[in-house]
Amino acid sequence: MSTSESVAKIPDYAVKPGTKVNLADYPTSEKGPFTDKEDSFEALQHHRHRIIKLQERLWAEHRQSLLIVLQATDTGGKDGTIRHVFKGINPQGCQVWSFKQPSAEELDHDFLWRIQQHTPGKGNITVFNRSHYEDVLVVRVHDLVPEKIWKKRYDQINAFEELLVESGTTIVKFFLHISREEQKERLQARLDDPDKRWKFAVGDLDDRAHWDAFQDAYADAIEKCSTKYAPWYIVPADRKWYRNVVVAKTIADTLEAMDPQFPPPPPDLDEIVIPD
Repeated sequence: MSTSESVAKIPDYAVKPGTKVNLADYPTSEKGPFTDKEDSFEALQHHRHRIIKLQERLWAEHRQSLLIVLQATDTGGKDGTIRHVFKGINPQGCQVWSFKQPSAEELDHDFLWRIQQHTPGKGNITVFNRSHYEDVLVVRVHDLVPEKIWKKRYDQINAFEELLVESGTTIVKFFLHISREEQKERLQARLDDPDKRWKFAVGDLDDRAHWDAFQDAYADAIEKCSTKYAPWYIVPADRKWYRNVVVAKTIADTLEAMDPQFPPPPPDLDEIVIPD
């Protein structure tokens, strides 16, 4: 199958605003038009090349920006997605921020304070590895703040994202959707491989014990915060190679819709002679 044929047959995994979300209804192990990883490689290369070219124009234009949000359960593949999708991109115009347990200083401010400091400037792509959505996920499941507080945060998040969009930032959000069985295999792989044991955290098992609660929390966050200006995509992520193609294509399509342009050159360049 040619690259163009494959591109045409990759489904759109966007969640339309107002959709009732039950993650059990969404697939985790699709492979789209591809038979295996090798069959998908040309498509991944194609979309990465698109991203690289479009990012060059975005950086040069210096007028708009792109924010990419990655969320997933533990072992969901956020790091791997970043590593594979953004291979070859100009690091001058791309930043990655990881949001883990907030510091004492961050807890002294509103929950969006630490996020606002890292939103992309004009011409930039910023990737959030976890994000402001942790404050309607972890805090909800582990009862870290009262329900009356975290329930208000959906509207606060939507208002925050709308402000970013109105200020020139395009937002695209991915939930990397893996099955409980796949998570078990990935956790076991970390235990079995000495080079991956550093990734294993006992706390992951505690979160795994709350699997259903986290699934409900993710579903509510996606349902309440997938908007026309900041859509969520539920990406089947059991097959890492297919996940990478879907995310790369979606980002490339998003950049293409932003249509960044090289700025016009200074006048009279044709008359300039470079001295010896």
